Parts: sequence; C-alpha cells; structure tokens
Amino acid sequence: MEEKIIRALGACPLFAGMSSMEIAMSLGNTRCKVVSLPSHEVYALAGMPCRYVDIVVKGSLICRMASLSGKQVEVSRLREGNIVAPAFIFAKDTSLPVSVETDGEVELLRMMPPELKTLIDNDEHLRMNFIRTLSDIDVFLTHKMKVLSLFTVREKVAYMLMKLAGEQGSNEIHLKRSRQEIADSFGIQKFSLLRVLSEFEKEGALKIEGKKITIVDGKKMRP
Repeated sequence: MEEKIIRALGACPLFAGMSSMEIAMSLGNTRCKVVSLPSHEVYALAGMPCRYVDIVVKGSLICRMASLSGKQVEVSRLREGNIVAPAFIFAKDTSLPVSVETDGEVELLRMMPPELKTLIDNDEHLRMNFIRTLSDIDVFLTHKMKVLSLFTVREKVAYMLMKLAGEQGSNEIHLKRSRQEIADSFGIQKFSLLRVLSEFEKEGALKIEGKKITIVDGKKMRP
C-alpha cells in the first residue's frame, strides 16, 4: 500500500494510536482498493444504501440533508481520514439520510463490510476505536441538532465564529468557506448571515475584511 495512503489513514479515528507500520500490518491481509472520484461527483443520494466501508484519503465530501420543500442543510464535511457513514455500515437499515457529493477530486480507500468486521473482530484496539467513532458521531449529531433547531440566527453565527477562533487559536479568523457554504451549514439564508455579520460589525464586535474576520469584543455577540 502506498505511503501516502498510510499517512492519510493515520488521521482516521479507526486507526487512532497506531503507527504507520501497525496500520500497514493490520491492512496487509485485507482486500481493499483505492477509488478515485472526479470533482462534483454524486457519491450517493439520500435513501441509497451504504454498501461499502469508504475512508477519505484525499479531498473532501459534502453531506447535505434536504427537506420536502427542497431546502438543503450542510450536515458535515468529510475530510482526509474520515469514514463515510460508519454508523450505517452494519445498521439494520443502511439507507443514507443525506446526499453526498465530492468537493474537488476525491480518493477513497474502499473495503467491504465483512472485511471491516474481520479487522475489528481480530483487533481489540481497532474494535474500541470503531466504538468510540460511533459514540463521537452521536455526540456531534446531538449538538448539531441543538444548534440547528434551538439557536437563533444570531446565536448560530456567534457560535460559528467563536468555534473557529478556538480551532485557529486566534481572534483573527480566516474563513475557508464562502458565505453561501457557511449559510448552508446552518440551514439559513445567505442574506440572513450577511445581515448578522453586518450587525456585529456595527456593534463593534467584529472587524470584517473579506474572508478575514477579527473578533474585537466577543461579549457583544452574546444574547
């Protein structure tokens, strides 16, 4: 297996705490292959079954959920090391609740579910990592539902900015996504996002320069 694939798998929660050699040895007898997908390719539509164990080793996938009215919410982005829909691999109903599309060129390490079962049956470390992965997904989705259903637009934007500041370790935030993509991730209209950002800037909470946003006074963004 190529060294770049092994490096990417080092970021996968399934192989957390394992060295490159340990990862290579674990997969040595596993039937898997690398699958390449072009940019803006539909990986799956909501309702389609989860057939494979796919791990992103290059690029990213966008997961979106749509309402009956056609409104779309970006649920998550799967990046290098993420497993695609791990909670549905062994589920009784494997129908995916989201549509998944590539964001640029993507490479996946693919195996069949029985191969993953053999791995976690034979390795307690991998088994606990898989259980922890499922638990973390539950925590993430619970928090995501809280933000989407209970937070006001102003609270959603403030939450996003404070979260990014924490991740980047600075009050000077550099946005990696467009305004539209950010709005989609919270299920709000783009103009609502722009309106709240403008309000925060007028109130002296933020300084906005394109994709660079500086938090001047975080207290002013609180409800």
